Amino acid sequence: MVNRPPEKFDPDYVATLRKILDIAVEQIALENRTPATKAKMAQTIVRRAADGVTDANDLVSSAVRAGETRAA
Repeated sequence: MVNRPPEKFDPDYVATLRKILDIAVEQIALENRTPATKAKMAQTIVRRAADGVTDANDLVSSAVRAGETRAA
């Protein structure tokens, strides 16, 4: 897949990023699945996607790493 950011996040791309978030959340500890931690994970995904990362596995991995530590 090409690592080029989309011109903008269209609704289909946002839906894909949401699915990536859902997959990542399933991979973190139950006690970390707070709204704040999910928000931190979503920010990680969006930031990476905006930087041009398009590989779903890479985005999931980044979000899982962010979710390993519970947000305040």
